Amino acid sequence: MAKKSKTAFVCNECGADYSKWAGQCGACGAWNSLSEVRLGPAHTDSRSANFTSAQAGYAGAAGQGRVQKLSEIDLSELPRIPTNASELDRVLGGGLVPGSVVLIGGHPGAGKSTVLLQTLCHLSQKLPALYVTGEESLQQVAMRAKRLGLPADHLQMLSETNVEQICLTAGEVKPRVMVVDSIQVMHMAEVQSAPGSVAQVRESAAYLTRYAKQTGTALILVGHVTKDGSLAGPKVLEHIIDCSIMLEGTHDSRFRTLRAHKNRFGAVNELGVFAMTEQGLKEVSNPSAIFLQRADEIAAGSVVTTIWEGTRPLLVELQALVDDSSLGNPRRVAVGLDQNRLNMLLAVLHRHGGVLVGDQDVFINVVGGVKVMETSADLTLLVSVVSSFRNRPLPRDMVVFGEVGLAGEIRPVPSGQERLREAAKHGFRKAIVPAGNRLKNDIEGMEVVAVKTLAEALNAIEMS
Repeated sequence: MAKKSKTAFVCNECGADYSKWAGQCGACGAWNSLSEVRLGPAHTDSRSANFTSAQAGYAGAAGQGRVQKLSEIDLSELPRIPTNASELDRVLGGGLVPGSVVLIGGHPGAGKSTVLLQTLCHLSQKLPALYVTGEESLQQVAMRAKRLGLPADHLQMLSETNVEQICLTAGEVKPRVMVVDSIQVMHMAEVQSAPGSVAQVRESAAYLTRYAKQTGTALILVGHVTKDGSLAGPKVLEHIIDCSIMLEGTHDSRFRTLRAHKNRFGAVNELGVFAMTEQGLKEVSNPSAIFLQRADEIAAGSVVTTIWEGTRPLLVELQALVDDSSLGNPRRVAVGLDQNRLNMLLAVLHRHGGVLVGDQDVFINVVGGVKVMETSADLTLLVSVVSSFRNRPLPRDMVVFGEVGLAGEIRPVPSGQERLREAAKHGFRKAIVPAGNRLKNDIEGMEVVAVKTLAEALNAIEMS
């Protein structure tokens, strides 16, 4: 007699499950986020027992159950698999870790399949690799590889959407790196719901993750994004995987940025930069030179700052436009920066800098599509606003950075010495920095002006 399947309700935001439907999730407080999930009858799949013996010699997280003292644990670093792309390795923390699960997301057309196909084609020359495609046919993938001029003589391909069959085939092929494109089209026969649903995505990801952990296969999953730019599917998917990275970039820009949102084997604030060309995505080894392609004549409101991304400094241009507002409520628009922080800094500018822009429209843009997540661009933002408001261009070879407090003080930022050296390397000769970042050893050819308050910074600009 067939067992009756059970039903649960899972929150799409946090992954919490309930026995009955409710309008609000009690765990995260989200409204109308519970979706019905049909759970198949509990059973043991004997085929999963073959995972452990699929690749001999790997002692993964699921292979040992012995209790050990913390002091007795081997601290030798896990061996990593270089991907032949230094920017991707930087975001991953040094390469792929055997048995790890990486989720890469991005908008349609961002280049997810392209960068993974390039990576696997090069990796297949040195080790077994398997590319599983569920959205495209094998002919489509082969045509893309031919157009990009990739070596395709060793990469193994599979067109399949059934997760159990994928793991069985992979157990025979024994790849060290496997790509599944994409997780939203995968399905399991035991789960009674459509592909892409909460139940299918969660169960498929859990099944593939279990295979990767027990066989030591480096697994890369491709995920779709929603309209607001977040990864589609249940929130619990982010807890299952080891690394979540996003490939970002607009259709009208030839540059793509790769940023990690979660990484158990490296830093989460690393940034990789790629350029979209006819030969696919090419890594950009010196992003500062790309983002500093400025006009011959510098307009008012244009200021260069140095931000810190992971383990390296990055020079970006910040532009401000301040204009008379025809509306009763002037607009405040920030692209690449936090909107709320812009409003706060404009209040600080009025109170402690004596510059009132309350009746002006203020537009802020970070050139190149870069998103500035840290507070080191506070002083740069206010300097650019004052420059545009007074219609006074600033020197081309000047760089500004520093955090601004609510009392008008200029606070130091981490890695100030490295930021100044990066600016000097690109030809900048003057810098306005916090007093706490004053140089211990002078940099030849660079004048460093250390300021403690916003008023001192504005005075230094007037003298420039």
